[in-house]
Amino acid sequence: MVLIQRHPLLTASAVIGISLVASSSVMAWDGVVEKQTFEMENFTTQGGVTIPEVNVGWEAYGELNDARDNVILITHFFSGTSHAAGRYEEDGQPTGYWDAIIGPGKPLDTDEYYIISSDTLVNLGANDHNVTTTGPASINPDTGEPWGMDFPVVTIRDFVEVQRELLESQGIESLHAVMGASMGALQAIEWASAYPDRVERLISVIGGGVADPWLLATLSAWAAPIRLDANWNEGNYYDGEPPTEGLKEALKLVTLNANHWQWANETFNRDWADEARDPAEDINARYAIEQTLDDIAAARAETSDANHLLYLVRANQTFMAGHGDSLEEGLAAIEAPTLMLYSENDLVFAPQGVRRTAELIEADGTDVTLETLEGNRGHLDGVVSIDQASDTLRAFLK
Repeated sequence: MVLIQRHPLLTASAVIGISLVASSSVMAWDGVVEKQTFEMENFTTQGGVTIPEVNVGWEAYGELNDARDNVILITHFFSGTSHAAGRYEEDGQPTGYWDAIIGPGKPLDTDEYYIISSDTLVNLGANDHNVTTTGPASINPDTGEPWGMDFPVVTIRDFVEVQRELLESQGIESLHAVMGASMGALQAIEWASAYPDRVERLISVIGGGVADPWLLATLSAWAAPIRLDANWNEGNYYDGEPPTEGLKEALKLVTLNANHWQWANETFNRDWADEARDPAEDINARYAIEQTLDDIAAARAETSDANHLLYLVRANQTFMAGHGDSLEEGLAAIEAPTLMLYSENDLVFAPQGVRRTAELIEADGTDVTLETLEGNRGHLDGVVSIDQASDTLRAFLK
């Protein structure tokens, strides 16, 4: 559920077609990313509804080898995109959320692996020019109007199935590894459960095997401000004023929950947003942390869509590994050696739930490594502190 936004006080760590020629240092990936689009004539959801004309964006880093067996799939978090690493402009700065671990000589070594990532269905950044997604804001070809709330409910398993189609379109039948953080961890776990014969290694970062009651309630709180905004209009706002205020409040909650009180207290103290305006004397004055969260949310809202956030909330709420009725059976289906990275300070995915997930995967003899990430960011340490696990990742991928 991670939200990353470029801001002086909330900066993430340093956040292509196919070639049949084996990678080498001479042909090392130079960090420039070509965003591409995968198109499907139609896609049928787990709920049995067929969506016509499905498009998702994707990008890749490194070269696909002749055997097509050097593939690492990266699955992104709640507010993320396919942009896990690199830069879009030749003279630009790297802006990928996992630049710390993806690249030549890094744990996810682009001289060795073909690393691919795609935008999910109902991606939050529906208004981001670097995102391609199909969801409520997309045009329903049958009506010529935006889908709105007529768009079918989609699940984490649906995200996985679109990714499977993308990979198969490139002749990829197996994964050296699948790795994701938060909502990306849910997708990675689902991959290993649904397709145990295709996944050689599973890396789950700050995520667990099921949306527990705490997560259900947290997600509900994220959705509430949108539904309370009069401009939401039951999702019918595409020809009018969007529910921007509700969306901003929702994104503020996402940012706050993704962090930890240690970070808030160490970063802001009780500073005022405006040193000339004392909140004790001016009801409209603000504290610095309030203003910072509002600024981040406002910037993020410019590229986001409110209905897409609601659909992402539901996709996460309905998650249970294996997309069935038994968590134990869903996790028992995982055969891939598993690495689980998590934070003891996570306020989104309870650490007890992560450990329980590890226990259930391991129950039938599957090899599981559980390792903590240190830091004061809580859930967000799974993104901004991922380089702590560099040695572990390097060894696990070998």
